[in-house]
Amino acid sequence: MPEKAKIQLNDYNSKQQEFLNFVLEQYVKEGVNELDDSKLLDLLKLKYKSIADFKRELGNIKSIRVTFIGFQGYLYQERVIKIKPSKKLH
Repeated sequence: MPEKAKIQLNDYNSKQQEFLNFVLEQYVKEGVNELDDSKLLDLLKLKYKSIADFKRELGNIKSIRVTFIGFQGYLYQERVIKIKPSKKLH
């Protein structure tokens, strides 16, 4: 059984992380289109069932959108490793 994809980012509180982990699960299941900004409301309704519920958990839609878009930068962040050559080439 595959492990669930999860994120743990200090920039987000526990409720935001719970939602972002849900989004990440949907991304793994359904594909990259789940990360499209146009899917945000659908994802919120799928997770929380109503607008009142997700607003109570996560705050206003503007801050939720900032969180949704902001965390995606972490998904695609490149890790650069510099390798120091052991010998100089002439």
